[in-house]
Amino acid sequence: MFETINNVLVAIDDFVWGVPLIVLILAGGLLLTARLGILQIRKLPLALKFMVKNEEDGEGEVSSFGALCTALSATIGTGNIVGVATAIAAGGPGALFWMEVAAFLGMATKYSEGLLAVKYRVIDKDNHALGGPFYYIEKGMGEKWKWLAKLFAFFGVCVGLMGIGTFSQVNGIASAIVNFFDPQQAWVVTIPGIGTYSWTVVIASLILTIFVALVLIGGVKRIAKVSEIVVPFMAIIYIVMGVVIIISNITDVPAAIVTIVKGAFNPQAVTGGMVGSMIVAMQKGIARGIFSNESGLGSAPIAAAAAQTKEPVRQGLVSMTGTFIDTIIVCTMTGLSIVLTGAWQVEGLEGVQITTYAFNNGLPIPATVSSFLLMLCLVFFAFTTILGWDYYSERCLEYLTGGKKKVIKTYRWLYILAVFIGPYMTVAAVWTIADIFNGLMALPNMIALFALSGVVVKETKAYFDRHTK
Repeated sequence: MFETINNVLVAIDDFVWGVPLIVLILAGGLLLTARLGILQIRKLPLALKFMVKNEEDGEGEVSSFGALCTALSATIGTGNIVGVATAIAAGGPGALFWMEVAAFLGMATKYSEGLLAVKYRVIDKDNHALGGPFYYIEKGMGEKWKWLAKLFAFFGVCVGLMGIGTFSQVNGIASAIVNFFDPQQAWVVTIPGIGTYSWTVVIASLILTIFVALVLIGGVKRIAKVSEIVVPFMAIIYIVMGVVIIISNITDVPAAIVTIVKGAFNPQAVTGGMVGSMIVAMQKGIARGIFSNESGLGSAPIAAAAAQTKEPVRQGLVSMTGTFIDTIIVCTMTGLSIVLTGAWQVEGLEGVQITTYAFNNGLPIPATVSSFLLMLCLVFFAFTTILGWDYYSERCLEYLTGGKKKVIKTYRWLYILAVFIGPYMTVAAVWTIADIFNGLMALPNMIALFALSGVVVKETKAYFDRHTK
């Protein structure tokens, strides 16, 4: 029964994440990159400056940095640690190359999303900001496209409740905790009708659920406050560990880069036939890259719309740094560590075990310490992702229901319930479901970005004309 369901999910996933969607997302990023004159390179220093310098007197609910941290809280998660490992295991080292290509183009996409989110957002008398693809589809493309906006919002709710937001994050947390505290499954409990699990999974799911509930009750401002503290702190720790691995294996870095590039175009030459074609490497790399940085997905602009800013272009630049930090920096650290240490070639490892092997063998510290630090990063990254995606999916539901508070409160408790049951979902099914809803959510958003690319270019030109005179 479970095998049949899993096979059906895989077939749907392969269809959704087939060549057409990959081409659509890459073409969207390429179009915006060309029309904006490679803005992601030219304006990156300015974007990084705006990232830490909040705008004064702007409308909105949270600071620009708070909005970025909320967005990063939803992006820097299991995708950076587990997702990269899964992509390389399935598509070979070349998957990392395609992840980087998607991220480079995705920076232009994320910029455009952030810009449009602020331009078309709605701020009520209580200074409550609501914006994102549903509003830039409805207001930018016109009322006749409202059905597409609602479709995006529906998929957004599903991604939060059954995809990135809950099951995949909690599953990642549970795997990391078990691998560290009870790898031999010595302390187990049988749950009738569900299965046998380590006590660490049961205890962790209870603690996690309580903390998630405590934060979510406080709304976006509490989510932003927690994210502003946790995200930078854990990202720095993780990046430092990645840098140490690279420095410790500096002589092997050139060969690793050659392996990654060669594997992108001829995976079998690198893997010895263990993985398939270039299309597989592209599919896995791009899918996991988008899962991680969410460029083109349409989620980050929901957070961007809450930023205290008057300038759509400024917030677009700040949003763009999210993809840079998430994939160009953090995912690269993970991928290089896995390739440098040969972790992807070790049989019997999957998911977080691959990254754990890389850190244990790449860091010049005891394996117990490196395993603990990696587990800590994964737990906190995934925890903040759970918070960020609750915010996203609640805003989608708010748009769908016209702001009915009872429905949103009910959904919040359903979300907390999904967090609680997440550890008991199978790994394969969890990632497949997440991938499917990712792809479905990207479709309406990418259509809007193509349609509104002219607006993005016009706003960008007008802003820089004003500020360069």
